[in-house]
Amino acid sequence: MMRNFQTLDKVTVDDDTGIIYLTVEDDTDNNPLLAMRLEGSYLAISASYGPIEIALRPRLDEVTRVLERLRPVEGLQITRHVGTGNANLGVGLKSDGMLLLRPTIVGDATGHLGFNLALTANVRQALFAWLSVEAKS
Repeated sequence: MMRNFQTLDKVTVDDDTGIIYLTVEDDTDNNPLLAMRLEGSYLAISASYGPIEIALRPRLDEVTRVLERLRPVEGLQITRHVGTGNANLGVGLKSDGMLLLRPTIVGDATGHLGFNLALTANVRQALFAWLSVEAKS
């Protein structure tokens, strides 16, 4: 199945709230927004597009471990998943440095709801720095 990924190319960190916002440079009300905040040993994730939102809360150590070990795999968009079978964050790395993120809520075997997001290499680097992720070469 081919997926339509929306590219996020802008990063903003609110030092007062501790939230990192990933969005598009052409900021309008209906553009996708990915917001994250550290909550102890968890990473709170909110992916929204207009009034639609998916909220996930995976374990921070699982997210950072997957991101540190991520490698591009030709032919595959999403190569790793963090979370459960009911709510997970799919991740993938493209050879050009783009990070693919797919927050997904699974209803049952008949369907799911997910966002297909791609972070530019610069936004990926800012996210990795914010999460203290050191990608292994």
